[in-house]
Amino acid sequence: MISKEEFTKLHSQIATYIKRTPVMRSRLLNGLAETEVYFKCENFQRMGAFKMRGATAAILALSAEERAKGVVTHSSGNFAQAVSLSAKSLGIPAYIVMPSSAPIVKKDAVKTYGGQITECEPNIKAREAAAAKIQKETGATFLHPSNDVNVIYGQGTAAKEFIEDFPELDVIITPVGGGGLLAGTALAVDFYAEKCKTIGAEPFEVDDAYRSLESGKIEFNKTINTIADGLKTHLGDKNFPIIQNKVSEIIRVEEGEIITAMKLIWERMKIVVEPSAAVAFAAVLREKEKFHGKRVGIIISGGNVDLSNLPF
Repeated sequence: MISKEEFTKLHSQIATYIKRTPVMRSRLLNGLAETEVYFKCENFQRMGAFKMRGATAAILALSAEERAKGVVTHSSGNFAQAVSLSAKSLGIPAYIVMPSSAPIVKKDAVKTYGGQITECEPNIKAREAAAAKIQKETGATFLHPSNDVNVIYGQGTAAKEFIEDFPELDVIITPVGGGGLLAGTALAVDFYAEKCKTIGAEPFEVDDAYRSLESGKIEFNKTINTIADGLKTHLGDKNFPIIQNKVSEIIRVEEGEIITAMKLIWERMKIVVEPSAAVAFAAVLREKEKFHGKRVGIIISGGNVDLSNLPF
């Protein structure tokens, strides 16, 4: 496990390649939530999501020889873009396996960032097989979107900045899909804000993380019927122990609550957030009594949304 000193050093190492994102507030949303809410806007991060942090941290952790051979990942969304842009910033090749069903806008973004796309059938076995083939042919290092320790540490730097700017926070809430952001946030809170709690938020439709905490083992999604497309993945063996030990609870929300929260943020804060990023605020609105009188920090995970397919 990383130490506080190493975590601080890692943040300084990636600082050149990421943005220190702003924290925003809304008097109207505070009124609706009946508490003080602070939004850490990772939708303003480079490539539009927090995943730029983890991708950069993971690549910087590689040796010069490893970097020269490049990196490979499989992703249909934000991590594909993050790895592509991080690799471009560091001058190394990025091989991206994407399912044939991935939106054209996301494929175009990966190409813009310099990623070399290999398309595959839209299932996890095909994605893993394609990535393994590229690894064998190129010697590239595989980067997992959420179950890689350096990715986890990198994602946690968003919470570190949050705490530095607002040390009085009582709780920080993040959405949870693969678990990298939630685990990294929990580590940062543990290091820099001992009196603060870390809470996860996820849809009822993909509540594997909630069930994993209850059962004590990694559970899998029974359905993926959610608008929050970034949260359809499950926890991994690297991040689950951190979540078990350092996350207070996970709050589940309905699909309609996600849409309401997303619409409120768009309308009242005038910022673009993707459905997955609205889940944490939906949790606060659902559990108002739990957060009454608290200073609540929410990490808005990203703003990469298909404008032709909005839910409202």
